[in-house]
Amino acid sequence: MAALPSDTAIILAQDSLSALLLPFWQIVIGGLVLLALLASVRRLARRGRSRMTTGLLVTASAIIGLAVVGMLLQ
Repeated sequence: MAALPSDTAIILAQDSLSALLLPFWQIVIGGLVLLALLASVRRLARRGRSRMTTGLLVTASAIIGLAVVGMLLQ
């Protein structure tokens, strides 16, 4: 009679499978974020110079804000 796998063996197998797939999903998510970023920058650039400046200022302030929040929460 064959021995049944223990719960820890099943959990370890699932963890190793997800560890193998993790870099692939990070690449997929990164690619989708890059596509969305390029589409939004293209649309913003078509709207003109004043909108582009405002968009860059808002983006820069959001990046700085997120960096400050990240530093405070560390």
